[in-house]
Amino acid sequence: MSGERILVVEDEEEIQELVRYNLAKQGYSVSCARSGEEALRKARFDSPDLVVLDLMLPGLDGLKVCAILKQDSTTQDTPIVMLTAKGEESDIVRGLELGADDYITKPFSPRVLIARIRAVLRRRVAEPAGEMAVIRIHELVIHPGRHEVLVDGESVELTSTEFRVLHVLARRPSWVLTRVQISEAVHGMDYPVTDRSVDVQIVALRKKLGEAGRYIETVRGVGYKFKE
Repeated sequence: MSGERILVVEDEEEIQELVRYNLAKQGYSVSCARSGEEALRKARFDSPDLVVLDLMLPGLDGLKVCAILKQDSTTQDTPIVMLTAKGEESDIVRGLELGADDYITKPFSPRVLIARIRAVLRRRVAEPAGEMAVIRIHELVIHPGRHEVLVDGESVELTSTEFRVLHVLARRPSWVLTRVQISEAVHGMDYPVTDRSVDVQIVALRKKLGEAGRYIETVRGVGYKFKE
């Protein structure tokens, strides 16, 4: 029995109960919210280990809730798995850009949902010591333990996903990584990667890093590399 605390944010009663029941059956401690405002209150008060977040909510929608949670220092490291209607690719991309860790499309299999949640929670466990080493390359300092990036001594705010993408590339300078390799390193195996989702993270990274963004190079037809 796992015991991790999961906040399920879903306004449709039947879906909320389906998710709650299946997670509780696996030993998770589950709390629920039916609106964006209630979700924010519970996320800040209960400090869940993971949030399952529907995008279509009364009041604040799921994307706004995701953005607020990722901007709040008390909740920014809480993993978020989005629930979205099938085919809402623009919302999926936007959610990943905001820092969501994964997404599930409706209708969904409870077994797939549980497997995805387990995968996200596994990634939250402390990484091996070698992966936690501070990286100093060019004018960048990347501190995995603090989840901190400095450019010329100035702090750069990144989402959790953007940070992991940068970390994956910077740990292997001059290595060319495909989009699939980047996605698997960041999200785990069997993540439904699209060229668009990885490219969105790279574009956002380059913009936030400013001049240092030029070190992330596109290798046409292959993927990306961090210039040594």
